[in-house]
Order: sequence, then C-alpha cells, then structure tokens
Amino acid sequence: MLQKILSNKIRLAQFLFLVGLLILIRAFEDILFYDPFLDYFKNDFANLPLPNFIPFQLFFGLLFRFTMNTVLSLGIIYVLFKDVQMVKFALVLYYFFFMLLIISFFFIIYYVNGHNNLALFYVRRFLIQPIFVILFVPAFYYQKQK
Repeated sequence: MLQKILSNKIRLAQFLFLVGLLILIRAFEDILFYDPFLDYFKNDFANLPLPNFIPFQLFFGLLFRFTMNTVLSLGIIYVLFKDVQMVKFALVLYYFFFMLLIISFFFIIYYVNGHNNLALFYVRRFLIQPIFVILFVPAFYYQKQK
C-alpha cells in the first residue's frame, strides 16, 4: 500500500496536507478552542482540584475540536482507500465513540468528583486527539486485504 501511495504524488500531497492540518489544530489549540483542561493537564493534575469551567462552552469546544479532527481523519481515510462506504462506516464509528466519550467525560467530572483524574485525562485525550484515525487506518487496510 505504501508503494501505491508513493507512486501517486497527488494522493501523497493530499495525505500530507490533511496531516499538516491536524498538526495545525494541535499547534493552535489554545487559540481555537475553549478548554480549561489544557493547562490543568500540563501540571501535576493528580494533586490539583478540577479547574473551573463553563459546561456548555466546554461541550461545544470539545465538539468543535472532535468534528475538525473527524473531518480531516475521514479525509485521510478517503485519500488512502478511495472507498466511500468505508468513510461512511468510519463516520458512524466516530459518532458512536463521540457519544460514548462525551458522556463518560462529563460523568467523570460530575460524579467521580476529581478522584479519578487519570481516567478523565484519557477520555479527554480520545476526544481532542485524532487517535481513532491511527486505529482505523490499519484496521481498514487489514479488512481491505481480506
């Protein structure tokens, strides 16, 4: 598969452009998104109380960031596989995982009362980083080979 990508320079340029946009999202996260947990998790968060936040603003900030990462990740999947059905399936998976993760995120904040900050850290990490594309690309490649 890597040989196919390297032989097709337009697809390689598209792939690199989309990955570059994912990098830019990460580089400008402080400017683009409302997330008081950015600074919180850069410190020794195990001993700190949760930061003050506005729930609706935090929800929409996470939704906006997850949506941007999802759109770019779906673009990467399409560029790599040129399969619309695969992209539709990935979209359903992204939607399902977003619902599961956002409910878990706010459940941990409100009902665990800061006693499990590590779980909050990892749930939030899956919401704000394009981790699913790293999981989906090898899985879809394997599925396509079968």
